[in-house]
Amino acid sequence: MTRLVILVLGATGTIGRRVAERLRAAGHAVRAASRGGETTFDWARPGTWEPAVRGVSRVFLMAPDGVPIDPAFVSLAVDQGVEQIVLLSSGGIEVMGDERLMAAERTVRDSGAGWTILRPSWFDQNFDEGFLRPAVMAGELMVPLGAVRQAFVDAGDIAAVAAAALTRDGHAGHSYEITGPRALSFGEAAQIIGWAVGREIIYLGGEEEYIAAQGFSGDAIRAAKAFTALRALGDQPVTEVVSQVTDRPPKPFESYVTETAARGAWRP
Repeated sequence: MTRLVILVLGATGTIGRRVAERLRAAGHAVRAASRGGETTFDWARPGTWEPAVRGVSRVFLMAPDGVPIDPAFVSLAVDQGVEQIVLLSSGGIEVMGDERLMAAERTVRDSGAGWTILRPSWFDQNFDEGFLRPAVMAGELMVPLGAVRQAFVDAGDIAAVAAAALTRDGHAGHSYEITGPRALSFGEAAQIIGWAVGREIIYLGGEEEYIAAQGFSGDAIRAAKAFTALRALGDQPVTEVVSQVTDRPPKPFESYVTETAARGAWRP
């Protein structure tokens, strides 16, 4: 039997790193690709694409925020023999007007390969590895969603769903809305982190203060409008995807916070 070779893009990032680790722990052959990783892959350098995808049968597909998924790469991958593509997308992209990810989803659906689309909620790790960490460290978290609750999900759970979709039957043709076990407002999340680190983290959830803090720029106004549309949906529903796909419950936000604080991620 030919051994399955899986290409993981973004393999040094929050999700890709965990996908590669999980696949390797299960004994799969992984080609970990990124601009500065084991295998060089750069969306801006098409010459890196073919060497990365050569001999691969399955791909974990993602691109950094703001970078489009190039249909030419997806076509190349299928031409090279890729049979299954698992795309990291995001929840709420229609209401947020995320044309980049909507186009990426269309591309993989039309690729001719088997596909699975992952639509996770906000990552827990946004608070310690991602764009919200500076705000946590400064003690002032600003996201214009008011008291609306989001079903934060742990990056490890997203990676577990991705690994299952890449290696097990029954996931082709599915789009998965991936959430944590319960929805929290950003204010509640800030309070939980504050308790764990022993200092107050203030939450500012208004649209006007968000726009003012961003300098009244066009980008800030457009972002605020997108957040307004998301807020209008109300509290995000919780799904059972993690439990159904991985046969284990998703990690509670409190557990993520306790573990993260214990390793000193928010230590000044």
